[in-house]
Amino acid sequence: MTTWNLKGTKHHVFICNGSSCMRKGGEEATQAIRNEIANLDLDTLFHRTRTRCNGRCKDAPVAIVYPDGTWYKEVTPEVGSKIVKQHLPGGCLLEDHIIYQYDQEGFVPSERTECIEGISKPVKGRV
Repeated sequence: MTTWNLKGTKHHVFICNGSSCMRKGGEEATQAIRNEIANLDLDTLFHRTRTRCNGRCKDAPVAIVYPDGTWYKEVTPEVGSKIVKQHLPGGCLLEDHIIYQYDQEGFVPSERTECIEGISKPVKGRV
């Protein structure tokens, strides 16, 4: 098993490889992001990780960029390439694909996308 030295890493991209995302092109999106990072020789600045389900199956495939806390929906290979070329190096967000962005209040849904709100997590002590 590999243990990467992440010193100097600027962004971490989590790419959902859960079953819904994989059925909707998650493998192709994953490879596009990985290939774009490698082709631009940016492996030391941008780390990427495959994840299991991120809980946004209706928005599949999903990719999450940290430390920004930006969640992207419907990540095709083309969208994945744009994330690497535009968002990661320069902070240019792909507004039409944003589900959530992190701010001081927590995760805030994007006003520009038509994604589903989803169900709320249960609060302990409430029935």
